[in-house]
Amino acid sequence: MANVQSGKMIVGLDIGTSKVVALVGEVADDGTLEIVGIGTHPSRGLKKGVVVNIESTVQSIQRAIEEAQLMAGCRIHSAFVGVAGNHIRSLNSHGIVAIRDREVSSADLERVLDAAQAVAIPADQRVLHTLPQDYVIDNQEGVREPLGMSGVRLEAKVHVVTCAVNAAQNIEKCVRRCGLEIDDIILEQLASAYSVLTDDEKELGVCLVDIGGGTTDIAIFTEGAIRHTAVIPIAGDQVTNDIAMALRTPTQYAEEIKIRYACALAKLAGAGETIKVPSVGDRPPRELSRQALAEVVEPRYDELFTLIQAELRRSGYEDLIPAGIVLTGGTSKMEGAVELAEEIFHMPVRLGVPHGVKGLGDVVRNPIYSTGVGLLLYGLQKQTDGISLSGPSNRDSYRSDDEAKAPLFERLQAWVKGNF
Repeated sequence: MANVQSGKMIVGLDIGTSKVVALVGEVADDGTLEIVGIGTHPSRGLKKGVVVNIESTVQSIQRAIEEAQLMAGCRIHSAFVGVAGNHIRSLNSHGIVAIRDREVSSADLERVLDAAQAVAIPADQRVLHTLPQDYVIDNQEGVREPLGMSGVRLEAKVHVVTCAVNAAQNIEKCVRRCGLEIDDIILEQLASAYSVLTDDEKELGVCLVDIGGGTTDIAIFTEGAIRHTAVIPIAGDQVTNDIAMALRTPTQYAEEIKIRYACALAKLAGAGETIKVPSVGDRPPRELSRQALAEVVEPRYDELFTLIQAELRRSGYEDLIPAGIVLTGGTSKMEGAVELAEEIFHMPVRLGVPHGVKGLGDVVRNPIYSTGVGLLLYGLQKQTDGISLSGPSNRDSYRSDDEAKAPLFERLQAWVKGNF
């Protein structure tokens, strides 16, 4: 970052299956974010949100970072990185501790989150986030901000998100190979929720569906807190693949045709419109109606929305989201996607674009940047709070060595105080 000391620059790095986006945000005096740099580069080293080729991923990150640095006119040293993929698991848990001194302090909050994330998780998974939903103080339910309240017993209901250790390590390795430090690793749909959802929607109950290139990420919010997260490994790449197979055209042309002409609802595509489809090898290109293309794309979108609906039913929150569905991510931009989703879900559906940031508005007001902008907003909130949003688990893994070694006696003292 340009000036890490003043904490004025925040960098978000969204490493997706189809592209890598680096966003540089400057914190204004009034505490709002202004985006000053943006860099994108197609990513080739990921499949379904997981790194499969470190070399290509490193190159993509490098290019995106260089572009963002040139635009922002500053050096980037560290970033908030998003993680996604089929390995994400989530569960709701709760922890109980006794309140020391009869008044809730930040140490009590840390201890109760620690107690809540003490659940048996497989050896190949690690805790990514411990997100507090609400607190109970002496049978008084629904407490959002317990700091400073009086009581004897503090109970926290939390949402614990875990990810595969090796998937997170591979992403860390790629980012470090580019000479960057990682401020924190964040779940991508959580980041998107920061930038796309309004507080009213979260209060009422809403389902965020981020349809990217390799994965579809789902996050369900009710009463202002996150309740359920899931990842479906079907997204835009499958649509491209279908087009390539059905029209017998190379994948890169299929991608281009999808972005330019495809439509997710066959009845919206005019029968008279035709498109040129390049053939494989040196055969001449063919003419094809846009209607025929829509008939290839629609069943895949239909299947994807049906899978999302099945996940909603499985989570048990289908009837608890009156605010409906918010679609975001690059694949949700397609013409007819929102209309098809309304037909399948029978609830209000809107296309979510990032809000809450200034600068480069015309560029950033685009669903493809919702995760990137969300990473910046998460970083901003983390800096203003001055504490980790994810509980103590993450901070230890990114400590620099000397910081960890220095006050060993003090840490021991604090531990003894905290436990006895």
